[in-house]
Amino acid sequence: MKPSVILYKTLPDDLLQRLQDHFTVTQVKNLRPDTVEQHADAFAQAVGLLGSSEKVDTALLEKMPALRATSTVSVGYDNFDVDALNARKILLMHTPTALTETVADTLMTLVLSTARRVVDVAERVKAGEWTKSIGPDWFGVDVHHKTLGIVGMGRIGMALAQRAHFGFNMPILYNARRHHEEAETRFNARYCDMDTLLQEADFVCLILPLTDETRHLFGAEQFKKMKSSAIFINAGRGPVVDEPALIAALKNGDIHAAGLDVFEKEPLPVDSPLLSLPNVVALPHIGSATHETRYNMAATAVDNLIDALNGKVEKNCVNPQVA
Repeated sequence: MKPSVILYKTLPDDLLQRLQDHFTVTQVKNLRPDTVEQHADAFAQAVGLLGSSEKVDTALLEKMPALRATSTVSVGYDNFDVDALNARKILLMHTPTALTETVADTLMTLVLSTARRVVDVAERVKAGEWTKSIGPDWFGVDVHHKTLGIVGMGRIGMALAQRAHFGFNMPILYNARRHHEEAETRFNARYCDMDTLLQEADFVCLILPLTDETRHLFGAEQFKKMKSSAIFINAGRGPVVDEPALIAALKNGDIHAAGLDVFEKEPLPVDSPLLSLPNVVALPHIGSATHETRYNMAATAVDNLIDALNGKVEKNCVNPQVA
């Protein structure tokens, strides 16, 4: 008899078949208490759990005594109570490599579209405002040769630095937990403390996971240290930024503009002041949202679960020490 797993995300047919080749699969819409109660026996018997964007906490784990591995279709895992997983020796797998290039594309898109006011002026064209040669009130600012500050020099930070350095001749500053020799060698990137980065960068790109240490890492103090001409970009996690402080900085002219793919609350509330500010480009968390990348993420997550339940945790495992 095949081991049982819970699937709480829709998969392409071929990936669902791959999962079913190894396991008995129970598909559910979400991990809410009423859903868990409805499928109580399946949750109690499941050794694996695969999906995304739902909380996996102590309350759920208590309903899943046989659980040995979880696999999230994402690189971030702040929806998981990692301490609770570790206490129960449950493996947590994620997809850190499948979305690197696509998220870096999104970051560069935000840099370009915010600097050149692409969304704003495109809407003005569609509204019929382009009736003569444009003047300074339509102008943006240059990207090439401007200084790019990257906060978080992981895989995505490296991919962004590559685009900025080779594509736009941008000097690279970075702040991270450690010096990154490859970034310094390949992109002539300069490691600096946070204050220096904020004071010198023309673009500040935030690419950090959400942890207790990073929550509201960026607030009023940080925005005041930035150039008034600087542009702030966030495609990491929304709660790393104190959103009211960001709104105030944009309204007060502490910073020039912001390009955002993530927010403290998602979907972004329709009454958010961010939606009425002309110097904000707001995207609906599309960082990895291409057909190709989302398929690759799902495929990686399926393979991760198969590997984890077969004792193979050489890669993509958040907590290999519990294996």
